[in-house]
Amino acid sequence: MVTKADKQTAEDSGGSTQARLGVGFTGGVIGGLLGGGSGVFYVPALEKLTSLPRPSLHGTAGAANIAVCGVGAATFAMVGGSIDLRAGTGMLVGATVGAVFGARLILRVSHRLLQWLFIGILLVTCAKLFLDAAGADPLEGSAVVSASLIENVWFTVPVSIALGVVIGAWSAGMGLGGGLLAVPALMLVFGADLTTAEGTSLLMFLPNAIVGTVVHARQGTTDLRLATLLNIGAVPGALIGVLVALALDLKVLGLVFAVFALAVAVREIYRIVAEHRSTRPATRVRSSPTT
Repeated sequence: MVTKADKQTAEDSGGSTQARLGVGFTGGVIGGLLGGGSGVFYVPALEKLTSLPRPSLHGTAGAANIAVCGVGAATFAMVGGSIDLRAGTGMLVGATVGAVFGARLILRVSHRLLQWLFIGILLVTCAKLFLDAAGADPLEGSAVVSASLIENVWFTVPVSIALGVVIGAWSAGMGLGGGLLAVPALMLVFGADLTTAEGTSLLMFLPNAIVGTVVHARQGTTDLRLATLLNIGAVPGALIGVLVALALDLKVLGLVFAVFALAVAVREIYRIVAEHRSTRPATRVRSSPTT
């Protein structure tokens, strides 16, 4: 729960309003560029910027995704991008349902497990982006299922809803990583190209972010004042991010983000090791008897 003391501590250590807007702007750029993934930046940035407990870090990061998803999806739809409504609608519905369970589940998960889940999503993201940049896609851009199956509504509807529930619960609970799961899912399962997958992912997570924020706010695991500032900063960031994504070679972008994600993962591992060493009981050294 976010107590008054937690909020006061966060405000005291949270830096200037300009710094918070800057964090929101940077997260918006990342989310717009990658069709999500802004939480991968928000969580460690908020951890450094505030003194909020871990569950509240994730809840606040999730709330900050509202502007990223709304502005990003609208920009993709209006400026040269496209959205796959066939698969996206089912994933949107599933993600909204999953948001309720994910935000509630986070209170029952240990702090250490959250750290390892965070590291895992970063490393998986690194591997995917490096493989994409190297042109090592074994499917050569095609889906894992046939085109005729993708066109079958009896396949698309239940599969898209199921994927939406799982990814939505993860995103709402962790406040990060949802787009990094949704974009590959849209490409591999439904055959969407990267730009379409990014735009669809952002649309999918707009209601998810809203529902997740409401649940987190009710259970006291989000700082709404901080999230508001992050959302304000994310508006121009998401707009710029999408415009760059539509113009830039995504292999270059993928390499940059992969290096960033790897650096954050290494930092998290270092923190876990440091915390383990600091809490480990000191070894008692017995002195040898004198003669």
